[in-house]
Amino acid sequence: MSHALRRLGESDLVVGPVAFGCWRFAGTDVDVARSKIELALQLGLNLIDTADIYGYGGRSDDDLGFGDSELLLGEVLRAAPSLRDAMVLATKGGIRPPIPYDSSPAYLRSACEDSLRRLGVDRIDLYQVHRPDLLAHPEDTAAILTELVRSGKVRHVGVSNYSVGQTSALAALMDEPIVTTQPEFHLLRLDPIDDGTFDHAMANRVTPLAWSPLAGGRLASPDCDGRPELAAALDQLASQHGVDRSAIAIAAVLAHPSAPVAIIGTQNPVRMRQQAAAADVVLDRTEVYSLFTAAGRTLP
Repeated sequence: MSHALRRLGESDLVVGPVAFGCWRFAGTDVDVARSKIELALQLGLNLIDTADIYGYGGRSDDDLGFGDSELLLGEVLRAAPSLRDAMVLATKGGIRPPIPYDSSPAYLRSACEDSLRRLGVDRIDLYQVHRPDLLAHPEDTAAILTELVRSGKVRHVGVSNYSVGQTSALAALMDEPIVTTQPEFHLLRLDPIDDGTFDHAMANRVTPLAWSPLAGGRLASPDCDGRPELAAALDQLASQHGVDRSAIAIAAVLAHPSAPVAIIGTQNPVRMRQQAAAADVVLDRTEVYSLFTAAGRTLP
C-alpha cells in the first residue's frame, strides 16, 4: 500500500505525496541540477517547489543570489524542455529584501513576471505568496492574485506561512480559489494541528504543503536534537517498515487526514531516494500517536 496522489485543492493539479524543494538548489552546474530534477520526477516527486528568494545570501545591502534557484531551474528546462510537462511548477514571491515583505499589487505583478522570465516559462502552475505582508490589505493582494490567474500567467494560487485568519481574509476577497497553504509541519512542530491551519484547510478543501518535514535535519540527527525517546521510536518503526528513519518522519506528516504534501529539501540523491520512500509507508493510528507522544505532544 502507498499514499494516494494529492490533488491541490479543487484544481486540476495532481502531485505525488512527496515534493522536491529547491531552497538549496542553486550553486551547481546545469548538468548536476538536471540530474536532480530527473531523479525527483523518476521518484514521483513531480511538484517542484522553488521561490524567487531561494539562492539569496541574506545580505541586506544587496540582492546577491536573489533568483538564482529559479534561474538554474530555467536553464535545466531550456536544456531539457520535456521536463516541463512532467512537473507541476510552483514558485513564490512577496519577500523583498531588505523591506522585508511586499504583497502590493505592483510588486507581486513584477515579482511574478520576473519569475516567469527566470524560469523561461509562459505560465506558473502554482504561484504562492511566500510570507504575509502585514502592511498589505488583503483586498489588494486578492486583486493581483486574481489578475495573475485571469491573465494566464498563473494557473492557481496559494499562500505560505499564513495564519488561519490571514488565509480566511484573503480567500473571502478572492475571485479565484486558494488551493494550497504552506506551513512548517513536522514531529517537532505540530502547530498546524492545533492552531486551526489543518482544520481550515480540510473545511475549505485546501491542500497543505508541509515545509521542512525533517525539521531542518534535526529528525535525522542521532538523538533527534536532544529527544532520544523520539529517535528510538523512529528507529523502531524504520526497522519494522524496512526504510530509513527519515521516511518514517515524513510518513508521519503524510498521515494527517488533510493529506499534506511533504516538501523535502535534500539535494543528495541517496537521501532523496530514502525520503521518497515515505510515499510507500502507511503508518497506522497506533504508530502515528506513538510518534506524537514520543515527540512530547500532550494528547487531549
